[in-house]
Amino acid sequence: MLEKIALALFLLMSLLHAGFEYTINNTNFTIAQGSQLPSENENYLYNYDRLRFRGDYTDGPLFATCILDGVNYLGDDYVNSNSFSYIKELQADAPFKTQTSFHDYGEGAVYAKLYRIYGGYEDTDNRLLVGLQKISMGVGRIWTPTDLFNPKNTYALEPDEIFGVAAVSYTRYLNETSHISAVISQKSDHSLKYAARYKAYLDVTDFAINLIYSDETKMLGYEIEGDLSTTGIELRSEGAYIKNTLQTIDGSEKREFFQGILGADYGFENGVSIVTEALYSSENFSFEEILLNLDSEILSNLVYSKFYAALTLSYSFNIYLDTSLLYIESFNDENSRFISPTLTYTLNDYNSFIIGAMLQDGANGSEFGALENLYYFKYALSF
Repeated sequence: MLEKIALALFLLMSLLHAGFEYTINNTNFTIAQGSQLPSENENYLYNYDRLRFRGDYTDGPLFATCILDGVNYLGDDYVNSNSFSYIKELQADAPFKTQTSFHDYGEGAVYAKLYRIYGGYEDTDNRLLVGLQKISMGVGRIWTPTDLFNPKNTYALEPDEIFGVAAVSYTRYLNETSHISAVISQKSDHSLKYAARYKAYLDVTDFAINLIYSDETKMLGYEIEGDLSTTGIELRSEGAYIKNTLQTIDGSEKREFFQGILGADYGFENGVSIVTEALYSSENFSFEEILLNLDSEILSNLVYSKFYAALTLSYSFNIYLDTSLLYIESFNDENSRFISPTLTYTLNDYNSFIIGAMLQDGANGSEFGALENLYYFKYALSF
């Protein structure tokens, strides 16, 4: 029902004398990687391409957005692998299908996806949004333990490419520094998930309280973000107390745990920017437990280790050339690490090129030691 309402809003905007803008983007990856399944010892070279159309209508306080993707994988060994079989099973947790089935052809596979479709109303005091959308919570750069709707996946090629949520969201702006939000979303099993948020500026910090409730999960979370006096250092923290029912070999089990992050950002005058962040979880989870709960609302919170530390360094050589490095250390019985360097060349407003790697290091049996490295070349075109 939600997607029909959003589609009706989108079509309504097109019939009115409304402003219309559209963009077309093509993102292409050439990827060399080992299997991401510990049980396999295979290497793959393949191409991933996403053609995206985005259309936006506006008419005064009314607006609507539709984002459609055409996705193509090319590489015979990869599209016939167990790793790709897992990708085929990934679906948005929505009460309707957001993508077509995969169509196999020759050495590739292709499908189409509805990435976002929503409409709404906004004025100086209110913002109402209906449809397949992104619900944002948290202040973390690497991890967002309070975000149980659209958590980013730091270990993915595109961490911010996440499934949409079929929801109605409303924000009331109380004044220039505070607002309250409410969300009602519908999951694939047609059950409902609710959220409420209050955010305000208190003296020197932004502060927020988040609540999430569903049949499966209860969460109480907080966010704090602010500058450290006049040092130029930005500090942030967020945490979540989570109660959830997880699947086990013997059935199901209720779990309660706390997860939180502490981080800081600083930009030097020479163009170097640094981001640090640490994640603590009062519980960690085994590989088997995570596999049994791939459909869980808190999948992104199911971590192998109780403590992680991350560092991101970035530097701009000039307006065309940038580099960055992400380093994550997993502290467990045997430490392991994830390292992701990138080099970006921006030709102009329409073309950019990135060379990058995702390196996994550690002893056999450790979190990252069990995974293979990945190397890629990315070309992004917009027009």
